[in-house]
Amino acid sequence: MKIAITAKGTDFTSEVDPRFGRAAYILMVDTETFDLEVIDNSINSNAFKGAGIQAATTVCDKGAKVLLTGYCGPKAFAVVDAAGIKVVSDVEGNVKDVVESFISGNLTYTDSANAFAHW
Repeated sequence: MKIAITAKGTDFTSEVDPRFGRAAYILMVDTETFDLEVIDNSINSNAFKGAGIQAATTVCDKGAKVLLTGYCGPKAFAVVDAAGIKVVSDVEGNVKDVVESFISGNLTYTDSANAFAHW
């Protein structure tokens, strides 16, 4: 399964970026093979508006089934939810530990945004 994780860096030792739309990077991880694809999200992190929607569109286009992040605003949440992508919010720690927690079933999906628009 492909999962998307917001990150401050480009590898498994990176800390999770608490921001979804304005995260420095989005890491796409295959939970079976641990293959890693790095998406540079700098164009969205510097956007005047619409960063969450653009990041959500990217995650959808990359085929993610789950998004792991700190905070996800209402517009971004609506986009990923409409695409059938499940969201785990309030995620923190390094990417490797978060992926292992997800695989172990220790993370809980959310059913709504946990950040205000333009956070």
